[in-house]
Amino acid sequence: MITRPKMAWLEMFRLSKMASRSTNMLLRANRIRQKLQSALETSLLEIEDVSYQHAGHAAVKGEAGETHFNIKLVSPKFEGQNLVKRHRMVYSLLDDELKTGLHAVSIVAKTPQEYGLAKS
Repeated sequence: MITRPKMAWLEMFRLSKMASRSTNMLLRANRIRQKLQSALETSLLEIEDVSYQHAGHAAVKGEAGETHFNIKLVSPKFEGQNLVKRHRMVYSLLDDELKTGLHAVSIVAKTPQEYGLAKS
């Protein structure tokens, strides 16, 4: 039988675990933004968390969040790089995230000139 003080301690532990987990999850989008902005000198960077669209997906277990993102970025570092190389650049920068719960990323990667043409 669990005594009242022990129940209170277990509840506090459970709540602190949940808070810790949610804090880490909330930070993934910020970490992605920081990594891509600094390495690729982006002039446009849009990050959209679409994890909710994948609830129940095999890769999304339990309360997992921030597992699926749409990323749109414009960088001069993409000049002369084909689409595959651009995506490899992004995936390489997100390697740590992919190893720790990031499951899928949809990438739109353009040069400043391409983005200017696409906008008009």
